[in-house]
Amino acid sequence: MRQSKILVVDDDKNVRYSFRKMLRDKKYYILEASGGKQAIQKLQKKGPNLVILDVKLPEMDWLSTFKKIKEINSEIPIIIMTAYGTTDIAIDAMRIGAYDYVLKPFNIVEMQQLIEKALKTSMLTEREGESKKQLTNTEGKYRVIGSSKKMQEVYKIVGRVAVNDITVLICGESGTGKELIARLIHHHSSRTNKPFIIVNCAAIPETLLESELFGYEKGAFTGAYKRKIGKFELANGGTIFLDEIGDISPNIQSKVLRVLEEGEFERVGGTETIKVNTRIIATTNRNLEHLIAENKFREDLYYRLRVATINLPPLRERREDIRELAEHFLKNSNMELKKKVKKISDEAMRILEEYRWSGNCRELENVIKRAVLVTKSDRILPEDLSIRRGEKKYENNLEELVERSKENLLPSIERVLIVKILDKTKGNKTKAARILGIHRHTLRNKIKKYRMRTE
Repeated sequence: MRQSKILVVDDDKNVRYSFRKMLRDKKYYILEASGGKQAIQKLQKKGPNLVILDVKLPEMDWLSTFKKIKEINSEIPIIIMTAYGTTDIAIDAMRIGAYDYVLKPFNIVEMQQLIEKALKTSMLTEREGESKKQLTNTEGKYRVIGSSKKMQEVYKIVGRVAVNDITVLICGESGTGKELIARLIHHHSSRTNKPFIIVNCAAIPETLLESELFGYEKGAFTGAYKRKIGKFELANGGTIFLDEIGDISPNIQSKVLRVLEEGEFERVGGTETIKVNTRIIATTNRNLEHLIAENKFREDLYYRLRVATINLPPLRERREDIRELAEHFLKNSNMELKKKVKKISDEAMRILEEYRWSGNCRELENVIKRAVLVTKSDRILPEDLSIRRGEKKYENNLEELVERSKENLLPSIERVLIVKILDKTKGNKTKAARILGIHRHTLRNKIKKYRMRTE
């Protein structure tokens, strides 16, 4: 059996050594490169079966290295790794055809499994267009925040679907950021310079929604004094975002299905068939399969919508993102309200990190905005928050904790216990470790794992 060759590209010799040590029992032949140029040379001479590529490289940046590797061997799987879990790197990596994307420090067992999978299978992602255009930062109002593991998985899917002109269904609770993800897909697609049209299906009465989507002809009904162009027509060449599609009536569902299948429709009161090339991204916070069982949603439309599905996690399932989100909302609120609040106090941040957040990111944003407005200090204090310490805190309700955690119950309980002990010891890690019966270094690793703030 031919020995598999793995090329590890990282300027840190300790990282390269860790791969040698980690894979020494796997009978792989490990090649090493400290930078992009050396990686290209090793690739041409040794012909590895897999490349593990770090983002931070000297001389030649990772994106140029990636593209050069693909020019030499378009089918070789490349795993991207980085200590910096930014949205753009994750999307960029998956968009141009990376096999996978992992954050440092990585789980050894998971990395070994990923390597084995990459070596056993051909590239799972087809070449998704080695675009010459690097992704620009998605900043400002529509920036997506979150570097948690669950959000990294979301970014991977966004990267894969953005370049493929397919219908996308985004599922998630209200306030999780479904519109932001839709905008992100459009931004990184070939339609980025074309219209992005939003239709809130739940907010428009059924009698008006049909004409809003498809337009109407003059005289179609009382008050139709002139022709109106509908949203599908306005979005021609671009993307239409159908927010809360689970709320539309069966009659309108059938017309949306026709657009999906045939790319055509008629305006209300008209006979002319309108042809459009519009990408549909739909969202829902409802269970469409349940609606199908109740004969409230068309099964054929459901399957046409879910060509690609993105499930957005609620904020309570990615608590490690709360700090980053809160600081982002603080910055935006300062600009909007013309205030100069410098930071969120440690105690206020701890309350935010422990709160239930049934309204998800939108609720957090509103809480921060109100706090910026009412605070009399240069920082947000606990009394400035419109939530109270202990209110809806998941650790005070075991049943709620079980429901929230599901298969991740033990890590969640561990995090809760560490938070409580650190709170009791006022952040003293030595005392906390003694109470927990673990070594101080073990506690520090767990704090790092859960991205907890203790000062």
